Amino acid sequence: MNGKETVVRGIDLRVAFRTEDGRRVRAVDGVDLEVGRGEIHGLVGESGCGKTTLGRALLGLVPLTGGRVIVDGVDIGELRGRRLRRARARMQMIFQSPWGSLNPRMRVGTAIAEALRAHRRVSRAEVRPRVEALLAMVGLPAEAADRYPAAFSGGQRQRIAIARALAVEPRFIVADEAVASLDVSVGEQILELLVGLRDRLGLSYLFISHDLGVVERVADRVTVMYLGRVVERAAADELFRAPAHPYTVALLAAAPGRFPREVRRAFVLSGDPPSPVDPPSGCVFWPRCPVGPTVDPSRTICRTEVPPPTTVGDGHVVACHFPGEVRLPDPVLR
Repeated sequence: MNGKETVVRGIDLRVAFRTEDGRRVRAVDGVDLEVGRGEIHGLVGESGCGKTTLGRALLGLVPLTGGRVIVDGVDIGELRGRRLRRARARMQMIFQSPWGSLNPRMRVGTAIAEALRAHRRVSRAEVRPRVEALLAMVGLPAEAADRYPAAFSGGQRQRIAIARALAVEPRFIVADEAVASLDVSVGEQILELLVGLRDRLGLSYLFISHDLGVVERVADRVTVMYLGRVVERAAADELFRAPAHPYTVALLAAAPGRFPREVRRAFVLSGDPPSPVDPPSGCVFWPRCPVGPTVDPSRTICRTEVPPPTTVGDGHVVACHFPGEVRLPDPVLR
């Protein structure tokens, strides 16, 4: 944590649910996570790895099967009534779709004011000035409050969604693929806005993304998930310089523009991720691992034992029985 105050901490978080045919899915399977004050903590992994479910679980939007969420040193699972509402107001979410996250029948000002009224942040006379101040904070004019979402572009709608999230003065925001549906140039502007707001307001983010290039530009630390579990965590510069888990190596190799085509092909993983309904025993990554028992049958430990977190550097933790065996070539293209 580099001495930073911890704003949100998840301890042994677990989220499971039943499919329509009654089978149990372990979407989040024993995850520990900390986000420090003023930190942008990147969370990456393939689609279906549990990133979004983890983010929602931290905010209480999906129920935990096990584990605890600590906010400002307080276990929110022990809070009730007004104290729980205050704790939840400190945590907000920015969703991927700027089209689906706003009510098309509600004027922008009303949508932002709804959060202010729900948490009784300002008096009735102060609502409009506060709405206009929030719009200005995200780079929109005051008159935007009187228009409907359909009048705005995707980037502008995402700015409105950010303003709404800021209305209750949160300390922690989960940004779930917040720029994934936007054009590259517009996405860059939203990234700059989020970083600027972090610096101005002292916000902390869990920044969920499948785009490693985006994560590399904004994140202070990065957590890599695979099939509901954390496989690696490190400071961003350390993880991108010296990834230790073969899954992280494969993700970096596949990122557009980092390596020549022949390098990307050499690190392509075989097969699809296993089903979370029936995950592999031992290390969940072993069926696709380029140095695991499918390649070296003597490494039966990968099939039978869950790899414990191993420290391989300052704050660099990897869950792998044979960390660092798969290495990317150098130099990296920029």
